[in-house]
Amino acid sequence: MHPKSGYMCSLERFKIDLKGLVAEETTLEWDLDKGFFEALDETEVESGALHVSLSIRKASGFFELQFHTVGTVDITCDRCLDLMEQPIETDNHLVVKLGSTNSEDDDTVTVDEHEGILDTSWFIYEFIALAIPIQHVHAPGKCNPAMTKALEELSADRSGDEESSQPVDPRWEALLKLKGEE
Repeated sequence: MHPKSGYMCSLERFKIDLKGLVAEETTLEWDLDKGFFEALDETEVESGALHVSLSIRKASGFFELQFHTVGTVDITCDRCLDLMEQPIETDNHLVVKLGSTNSEDDDTVTVDEHEGILDTSWFIYEFIALAIPIQHVHAPGKCNPAMTKALEELSADRSGDEESSQPVDPRWEALLKLKGEE
């Protein structure tokens, strides 16, 4: 429904005029790329290739929004710090009401009834960010080999006998004593 965005993305296309919706059900679709994430100026997700489908149902006194997002995002691997593709698929629900001021409570958003415009760009980003696993690492064997080797060497150094000869931090000693007294 929109022209392909280049590296810059106008977030205007994500603003929905709720008061202007005529049909009981409306479907909107967007393809997200690097430009979307750059326009939001967020650092967790640098780029991606995702498709978002939004179904809006008008009901008595509110709007029900169903988001379906599928694709991949480029994020930093926790282990080797190289970029990796993380598959994403998420379904999200949002209820929007028209009211006297803009506000958000859990899954209900109130939009100023005089304006009637809902900017979905930030909601879409949050849904994507929440779909990213807490730990994200490359598949086995896909991490940067130089970083993997450095991590293995560091791990071997830390697990050697040298560690036992290191003095214990006095703060940990005090905690260990307290734990022993119980």
